[in-house]
Amino acid sequence: MFVKVNSFVDGRSLAPADGQYVDKIDPRTGAKISEVANSGPKDVALAIESAASALQGWRDMRPAERGRILNEFGRIIRQSENTLGALEKADTGKPGSEMAALMDLTAQYFEFYGGIVNVMDGDVINQGPDYHIYTRRDPFGVIGVILPWNAPLHQAARAIAPALATGNTVVAKPSEHTSASLVELARIAVLAGVPAGVFNVIVGKGSVIGPAMAHNPHIRKISFTGGLRAGQELGHIAADRILPLTLELGGKSANIVFDDADLDAAAKGSTKAFTWNSGQWCAAGTRLLVQESIHDRFVDKLISEVGALRVGPEDDSTSGPITTHAQFEKIQSYFAIAEREGLKPAIGGKVATRAGYENGWYIEPTVYSGVTNDMTLAREEIFGPIVCVIPFKDEADALRIANDSEFGLGAGIWSRDIGRVHRVAAQLEAGRIVVNEYSGGFVQTPCGGFKQSGYGREQGIDALSHYTQLKSVIIRL
Repeated sequence: MFVKVNSFVDGRSLAPADGQYVDKIDPRTGAKISEVANSGPKDVALAIESAASALQGWRDMRPAERGRILNEFGRIIRQSENTLGALEKADTGKPGSEMAALMDLTAQYFEFYGGIVNVMDGDVINQGPDYHIYTRRDPFGVIGVILPWNAPLHQAARAIAPALATGNTVVAKPSEHTSASLVELARIAVLAGVPAGVFNVIVGKGSVIGPAMAHNPHIRKISFTGGLRAGQELGHIAADRILPLTLELGGKSANIVFDDADLDAAAKGSTKAFTWNSGQWCAAGTRLLVQESIHDRFVDKLISEVGALRVGPEDDSTSGPITTHAQFEKIQSYFAIAEREGLKPAIGGKVATRAGYENGWYIEPTVYSGVTNDMTLAREEIFGPIVCVIPFKDEADALRIANDSEFGLGAGIWSRDIGRVHRVAAQLEAGRIVVNEYSGGFVQTPCGGFKQSGYGREQGIDALSHYTQLKSVIIRL
């Protein structure tokens, strides 16, 4: 008997109304490990009704009390990190060595927003003695949170925590490929004192649940993280309702290595930039721009770093499997595209096989050098462990290439010249720029995209403004 993963609505498990489930496949082995609820519009409506019913009590709670509950939630997440980590590891195939850091990040979101919940005070506007004018920020109401499969709890927490902190209630929809950990997170929220109905999880296919959410009049805002096409489809629905969205979509981030950089550190950091989570993160540094004068020497260092990676299912692997079979096949299609465009891999370029795990979904970390920015591999988000090395002449050339993209989520700069760092950072069209390392940043730093990478911001204090509406009160005395 396989475990069945149900939705969690109004403080309890909710089986799908029509009794339908879909198989969950282990990306490490290709074997079935559970069954996941295939919820439909009726189930979505129940979850939204629950959130709407719980709204007034949560919205009217003193902010300090909401903050206390969110901090307690963070404490219980830390207490439950082994359980949550095991569920996420099973669903995603991530190496066990990554789980502690991801669970720590998940807890940090609730601790951070629980601690700053009173920051959203309004302003008093002086218009002379005859008026008292002030502003306040009110919650939207019921927030829909639609999530991807690449980092289930991290992506969820960064939207759910500020939404709850500002007095909204939430209906969250995880990917059907990675649902179990978020259902467990909703269950332990109740233990932390989050009232039933305030945080609900509806499990099922995005093609069904997303539109049902967007059309429901009780949903007042949606936070969506995922692919460009799905974001565009959601945007069309939202336009008809004038429904506010926060969108984090695709990326094709430029990671720029100048000739004065610490090349050993840059090679190590640039390897992590495209192989962390097997390349399955939107801000991955998959366009590696290297100054011509150091190009060949740097590529040799990069190949050495990539060659030392361990691909496999073990907890200490540096690159695990691809989380979904569809994505596994999509990544392989780019090997054929690269060959048609005259590219040969400097390392990698094929499926990785492991004894005993022949049916797992593993891809060798792959480096293509001699890439030009007009090639398909440099234009499209692959969402796998493939990097394109693109040479550039000087600072102006680097900026031209880096900004020549439909996307603008993240970027990296490697240089010892602080003047250059500030000049380049000011001109890069990207929402987050990291210098002399390549990472996802911190809970406290805003995250979001330029251009087709989306709009709105998650993380940091700025996220609070995206989950509230500004109201002016003008009083004639």
